[in-house]
Amino acid sequence: MIIAPALPDAPFGIYIHVPFCAHICPYCDFNTYAGKEDLVPRYVEAVIGELRMRTGELPGRVAETVYFGGGTPSMLTPEQIGRILDACRASYDILPEAEITMEANPNGLDAARLAGYRSVGVDRLSIGAQTLDRRGLRTLGRQHEATDVLDSVRMAREAGFERLNLDFIFGWPGQSREIWRSDIERVLALGDDGPDHLSLYSLIVEPGTPYADAAARGILHIPDDDATADLYEDAIAMLAAAGWDHYEIANWARKPDRYSRHNVIYWRHGDYLGIGAGAFGTIRGTRAMNHLLPETYIAAIEGSSLPHSNIETLDEETARGETMMLGLRLLDVGVDATSFGQRHGLGLETHFGEQIARMLELGMLERTDRGVRLTPRGMMLANDVAAAFL
Repeated sequence: MIIAPALPDAPFGIYIHVPFCAHICPYCDFNTYAGKEDLVPRYVEAVIGELRMRTGELPGRVAETVYFGGGTPSMLTPEQIGRILDACRASYDILPEAEITMEANPNGLDAARLAGYRSVGVDRLSIGAQTLDRRGLRTLGRQHEATDVLDSVRMAREAGFERLNLDFIFGWPGQSREIWRSDIERVLALGDDGPDHLSLYSLIVEPGTPYADAAARGILHIPDDDATADLYEDAIAMLAAAGWDHYEIANWARKPDRYSRHNVIYWRHGDYLGIGAGAFGTIRGTRAMNHLLPETYIAAIEGSSLPHSNIETLDEETARGETMMLGLRLLDVGVDATSFGQRHGLGLETHFGEQIARMLELGMLERTDRGVRLTPRGMMLANDVAAAFL
């Protein structure tokens, strides 16, 4: 059973950032760069070097997840991914049944490559589908087709991946409810041969992206909040009817045990190492962020220096607020009062009694036998609920 927040001695996660893409999508504000593929070999060595340098940060504790995010981690070869995983195992005590996830673009995969990733230990794949609508793919700046997504799912299953996630974006310009429902219907029609996990994200126009510039100039028309909420509610209803577990605001599992163990560490406000350019992690209340540019990151490691650009120690008030903000995203369980007290040294009602009472009165929260969680109304206004605790 998932219980939030995590206690200080709970298993931790390792996040490894791969900041390379063949092409940057116009909505993307992640720390990723195109045209720098020549840096990949040195970058892999730098990641291995950082893992070695940070060996002593979590003595006596075990890792239960490794997550390769990006960027496009599938730009690394299976051999390179395997070497990084070997370095993780050499530096940390990793559970034999650890979840090891890698993000991938569907147009960069083939049967041999997928078999290679599986053979070096990757056991969960997260494929960036975004939509199965051809016009939508072009609108989002994606360079694959729906057939690439479906072929990748099939090949991943044939390669032995039992755990498979698809990412989708909703609320993009020109998307209708019919297109969105069609995307979901096509995924559900795959049945047991399809994904066992879905991550559905509302499009957010981030400052500094080409999308933000186009929207500001009136070239791009972003659906309003009401239209996006309709799409979200369609997904909730369709996946509920198909028996999927809506366990987190943006995430669904076909079976309750197929949730993302790595992401649950975040939502439980657990500890995780952030490895690689632009990665950040939190260990015992200290948050460290690495240099953004891969060249700067590599230079630091090659110069035998930790690659941190910023280190922040969270005060207890901030930590308690973040526990609520993150834990309430877990729709089935919410925040556990006993664990909150053990983690923060103060009772949940003692510290947040006034805020909880107000959210209960507004119908945003409900009590459980263990603590509090979002109501369906609170789920639709989760940012407003979180703000009450920060």
